[in-house]
Amino acid sequence: MSIPAELKYSTDHEWVRVEGNTAIIGVTDFAQSQLGDVVFVELPNEGDSAKAGQRISVIESVKAVSDIISPLSGKVIRTNQELNDAPELVNQSPYGDGWILVIELSNPKELTGLLDDAAYSEIVEKGGH
Repeated sequence: MSIPAELKYSTDHEWVRVEGNTAIIGVTDFAQSQLGDVVFVELPNEGDSAKAGQRISVIESVKAVSDIISPLSGKVIRTNQELNDAPELVNQSPYGDGWILVIELSNPKELTGLLDDAAYSEIVEKGGH
């Protein structure tokens, strides 16, 4: 199970890569493995508002439909349009080509509430809860 040290994580199994005042968000390797084959990703609209702890998107797999919970608040400034034609990128490259969206942070202090790789690893070792 891959858990890159340079990323931050939410307890809802999203990862965050901060670049200046923006954050790239995707689902973790653990989450994609639990979902199974991803068949559809409902992307938010660019310009939508994201609020930490609330649903920002939906991901559908052969096993389940799951909400993607925004780990941070801000404005959606970009979405991964490649997922419309290739949702399997979430499975193939969860930390790379399978990213979901980019938000412009409205409250950078929320970053302190995210987990580092060690803390997220503990959650995964306990079965994800």
